[in-house]
Amino acid sequence: MDPLGAPSQFVDIDTLPGWTDAYEAKQLDSHQNPVGKAQADVRSPFPYRKDINEKIILWKGDVALLNCTAIVNTSNETLTDKNPVSESIFMHAGPDLKDELQKLKGCRTGEAKLTKGFNLAARFIIHTVGPKYKSRYRTAAESSLYSCYRNVLQLAKEQAMCSVGFCVINSLKRCYPLEDATHIALRTVRRFLEIHGETLEKVVFAVSELEEATYQKLLPLYFPRSLEEERQSLPYLPADIGNAEGEPVVPERQIRITEKPGVPDDASDEEGLEADLSFIGSHAFARMEGDVDKQRRLILQGQLSEAALQKQHQRNYNRWLCQARAEDLSDIASLKALYQTGVDNCGRTVMVVVGRNIPVTLIDMEKALLYFIHVMDHIAVKEYVLVYFHTLTNDYNQLDSNFLKKLYDVVDAKYKRNLKALYFVHPTFRSKVSAWFFTTFTVSGLKDKIHYVESLQQLFTAIPPEQIDLPPFVLEYDARENGPYYSSYPPSPDL
Repeated sequence: MDPLGAPSQFVDIDTLPGWTDAYEAKQLDSHQNPVGKAQADVRSPFPYRKDINEKIILWKGDVALLNCTAIVNTSNETLTDKNPVSESIFMHAGPDLKDELQKLKGCRTGEAKLTKGFNLAARFIIHTVGPKYKSRYRTAAESSLYSCYRNVLQLAKEQAMCSVGFCVINSLKRCYPLEDATHIALRTVRRFLEIHGETLEKVVFAVSELEEATYQKLLPLYFPRSLEEERQSLPYLPADIGNAEGEPVVPERQIRITEKPGVPDDASDEEGLEADLSFIGSHAFARMEGDVDKQRRLILQGQLSEAALQKQHQRNYNRWLCQARAEDLSDIASLKALYQTGVDNCGRTVMVVVGRNIPVTLIDMEKALLYFIHVMDHIAVKEYVLVYFHTLTNDYNQLDSNFLKKLYDVVDAKYKRNLKALYFVHPTFRSKVSAWFFTTFTVSGLKDKIHYVESLQQLFTAIPPEQIDLPPFVLEYDARENGPYYSSYPPSPDL
C-alpha cells in the first residue's frame, strides 16, 4: 500500500485518452471537412462505430499498473512462465498470487483462468496461455491465439466485469509474428464488442514501445474512427478476417454431419449418393472422394458432371486463396495498380486497375494473381464494377492474354456473377482489337460487360467524380486530349 499522501503508481483507466480522442483533436486542428454521404457508402466489414471506439484505449505501459476490473497475464501451461508481463504482475500482486495459482493446477493453451488481483489495483487477473508459433502449424496457432482472446472476454462477460486490460498475449518467447497476432487480437475484440458490447465499458490494450507502432498501424483497420478512415483502411484488411466472431476459418475443415453421413434419405443407388455428397464438407477426405488423380483424369476426359466440376474448381480456388493469405504481397501492393475507391450511380463498389503501374516484365505475375485474389475475395461477394485505366500504357505494361485467361479460370464464380461492368478507359485501337479477340474466343460472358470510355467526362456519367480516385497522370492526359472536365453530367444510357 502506498504511504499516506504518496502518489499511487497505479493508473486509473478513466484518466487515459481513448482511441478516438487523439484523432478528434487532430481533425479539429486540421479543420478537415466531414466525409460526404457518397464516401460513406463504401463500407468495411468492420464499419465505423463511435459507440465501440469509445470503449477502446491504446496505452503504452505496464498492464500490471492498470486500475480496472481485470488485467490479463500471459503465461505457460504450468502458469510459471517468466516473461516481463508475468514478472511485473507477480511483483505487484504479492506472494499470495503464487499460492492461488498452485490451486488452479495449470492452464491449457487457449484457455483462460481467473484469480484475485491481491495487491494490484485490478480486482482480478485472467491468466491465459498463448500458442508456440511454427509456420507449418500456422492454422493451429491462429486458432489457439483466437481462443485466448475469446475466452478472456467470455470470462469477463460471465463475471460481469466492466473493464479488461489486455497485455500482448503472444510473447516473444513463443515466436508469434507480432503483426499476425495483432490482427487476430483486434478483430476478436472487435467482433466480441459488436455482439456483447453492452457487457464491457472499456478494453485497454497495454503495449510496450516495441509493440505500439504495430497497434497504431492496425487499429484503424478494425476500429476506424471516421467514415474516411474506414474507406482508407479497407484495402489493407487481410483476406482472412475470420467468421462472425473473428475465429479463423479453414474451408477444408468445414464438415457437416448428418444423421447418416453421405447417405440422403431417398438414395437408392450410387448416382443418388454422388448427387448428394454436398451434405459433407469440401475436403477430399471428408467427402470420401477416394482417388483424386482419377477424378482429374475424368475431368480431362469430360466424364464428370457439372456439379463435380464446380466443386473441383471451388477447391482449387480455396487453395489459391489460402496461399494468398499466407504470402507476403507487400511488393505488389506498393505498385498501387489495384485499389478500391467509391461507388457508381447504382451503389456498386468501384475497383480501379491502373495499367501503367503494372511492370509486367519485372514482377512475379503469379504473385500479382495472388494479390488480386487477396484484395478481391471479399469485394466480389456483392455487385461491383471494374475501371481499367489503359492510359499511357506500353508494351512494358501489357498483360499477357494467357495470364488473363488463367486469372479468369482461377477466380471463384462470384467474381464473374457479380461483375456488372468493366470500363476500359482511354483504349487504343490495338487494345480494342485485342480485347475483342480475348472476349470472343478465349472467355465467355465478359464481352457484353465491357464499355470503352474515351474520356473522363463519359466515365463520370456512370461513376460520380467524387467517387473515384484518379491517378494524376490520367487527369493530365485527359485534360490534354479532351479538355477539362466538370463535376456533374446528365446520365448516359450508353453506360
